[in-house]
Amino acid sequence: MKIQYLKSFQSIAVIAPLVVLFSFLHIRKNEKSLDLARTESGMVAGIRNEQKNVTAFKGIPFALPPVGNMRWKAPAAPQPWTGTRKCGSFGPSPMQPKPVSFLMLSPEFLIPDSPMSEDCLYLNVWTAATSATEKRPVFIWIYGGGFTTGGAAAPAYDGEALASKGVVFVSFNYRLGIFGFLSHPELTAESPQHSSGNYGLLDQIAALQWIKKNIAAFGGDPNNVTIDGQSAGSMSVNCLLASPLAKGLFHRAIAESGNLILPNTFIKTPNLQSAEDQGKKWAAKLNKPTINELRNIPATELLHEGMGLYGPVVDGLVLDASIPDTYAKGNQNHVPLIVGWNAGEGIVFAVKSREEFAKTLRQVFGDDYDAAQKLYPSDTEEENLSSQFSLSRDMLIGVSTYKWAEMESSTGSKNVYVYNFTRKPPPNDKLSKYGAFHTAEIPFALDNLHLFNRPWEEVDKNLSATMSDYWVQFAKTGNPNAGSLSQWPAFTRQENMTMIFKEHPSSGKMPDKKALDLLFSKYPGPSFDK
Repeated sequence: MKIQYLKSFQSIAVIAPLVVLFSFLHIRKNEKSLDLARTESGMVAGIRNEQKNVTAFKGIPFALPPVGNMRWKAPAAPQPWTGTRKCGSFGPSPMQPKPVSFLMLSPEFLIPDSPMSEDCLYLNVWTAATSATEKRPVFIWIYGGGFTTGGAAAPAYDGEALASKGVVFVSFNYRLGIFGFLSHPELTAESPQHSSGNYGLLDQIAALQWIKKNIAAFGGDPNNVTIDGQSAGSMSVNCLLASPLAKGLFHRAIAESGNLILPNTFIKTPNLQSAEDQGKKWAAKLNKPTINELRNIPATELLHEGMGLYGPVVDGLVLDASIPDTYAKGNQNHVPLIVGWNAGEGIVFAVKSREEFAKTLRQVFGDDYDAAQKLYPSDTEEENLSSQFSLSRDMLIGVSTYKWAEMESSTGSKNVYVYNFTRKPPPNDKLSKYGAFHTAEIPFALDNLHLFNRPWEEVDKNLSATMSDYWVQFAKTGNPNAGSLSQWPAFTRQENMTMIFKEHPSSGKMPDKKALDLLFSKYPGPSFDK
């Protein structure tokens, strides 16, 4: 018995330290888990997905709430907190009209009905990193919505899928409409930089600054940051590339379906004085001529009274020159760039008869009417409708994106890549009639088909996997090409090679180049042929 007891005691003596060691290692592993991350403002706790391979941190404040006296002021650093802040749900969306589905914009592209608030400056991080030392590439999504609608909480912008492919995915809110882009002489006077109007863009820059300071805690590399935006988000990318304040805050850029490269685009970029005059007229119309009075109007009432189109301003701070002038002079921030647009995203405000469309072609193309008629034929009603959509697409997005790529490549950059997205929704889908519509590429690029109520086919799933692989590879290296992916040639003015994202993606000459060249010849403004 003594011998048996002694052996048991000896076994315990050997096992006990091992148990303590394994427990210690388990604790150390938990300490390294990115369910928790320490930011400059305090500790945050995220929530893991069902597969336990991605943690989402939602609703992290990156600036003070822009309310009260902070309305129409540049964002300031958030208030620090003690303890651990639970970040399991999105922060409130920016103030905007109630989200409603229309045309091709289905619920997946819309923010939730609530919460919605001026207190909206929150960001979200998805990461699959298991250590804060991993230095994964950072991928930032900037939503669209014409600078008057949108928000990071829209289901289409979920970051889990790309995070599982190796990036740290970040999305954030920025102020919209009257809250994000009002200029007024009093606001300019009270500003230390003597500017006003670009609060929404300043929010974006503040988010980028937060990311630079804090993203390493989530396993991200602050020295490898890619910004990607669609529509007004793409215009934001355009502005951030042009802004001296954003220099060094990102290292690659993707712009999907939108920019301000050419004058006379749908969203204008007025100079500061013009924007101030507009602000004064609006305030006078409300019989609230002073900023103090305007700051006392409840947000819901201000939203109603401030309905209208708003956007970036050449304020001398965020933008020290117009976008066309900045790019014409080559003064933008030069980084590897992906730009592109969709085949079916033309927006026709009023469908015209064949006779009316012929008048439009004469107005736009003048002496080149005969050439334009061949490029935009209208011999039949079907051709007439199709050509109207094509001209609308080319005027709003196509020609300016094409020239953006030409300008950037003419600087000697070998890191410009152009795409054209042509995949239509699957048959029997109510959106089929819109073709490859504005926003159609988003679930493919972000690998989020599973979040959409569509009758997706196998070719859609394959296209989504391929397109998102290109996006992730570009975020990693500044070049979308890798492994088994089909070669995506860099864009040059001589070759005009473009990646066509269709049922089976392949590269080829830019579609509609003749029409785009003819259309560009009719645009006023500075010369872009450096």
